[in-house]
Amino acid sequence: MRKLFASVLAAAMVASLGSIAFAAEMTVKGEVVDMQCSAKKGDGGRGEAHKGCATSCAKRGSPMAILTSDGKVYQIAGDYAANNNAKLVDLVATQVEAKGNVTQKDGQNVIEATSIAAAK
Repeated sequence: MRKLFASVLAAAMVASLGSIAFAAEMTVKGEVVDMQCSAKKGDGGRGEAHKGCATSCAKRGSPMAILTSDGKVYQIAGDYAANNNAKLVDLVATQVEAKGNVTQKDGQNVIEATSIAAAK
């Protein structure tokens, strides 16, 4: 019985390790987009033509992200997403450089940004 219990406990520990997200400090460059519009509308859901809509969504607290030139999406979390994206509103549809810890949650890249500024 002890061996069975130990085996089950060991298997549970190994399985739980697979769901742990490891953070890595990274710099991500790309456009600040509204995640939902960008995913649904493709090219029509980003860029200067979509700035008004995306800004409105940001002010309502919609999840915002950085869309890189190679098509990767990094949802912005933490202080920059707080208070209905108050720190992101002026950066919508702008090319930015964000620094912070990147993790994966439910198959989605997430950046806990410590700084976001317009790209130079």
